Amino acid sequence: MPTDPLGRFLAALDPEHRETIGTRPRQEQERLAAAWERELEADDELDTLDELSPPAAEAEAARRVLERETD
Repeated sequence: MPTDPLGRFLAALDPEHRETIGTRPRQEQERLAAAWERELEADDELDTLDELSPPAAEAEAARRVLERETD
């Protein structure tokens, strides 16, 4: 299991998005990973989900970050 923020972010993505994000420049990947970390820290609903299933909370935060990117 990756311990760096970018590795954890990529691991939280579904395979299709992981491949897509993996082709982007490193700086953009790191920007998305930072947004993902902020999402995890800021959302109280994710705190509750994190207590039940950390991988599910990380996946939901990743989904939200990517959704905002496509808006």
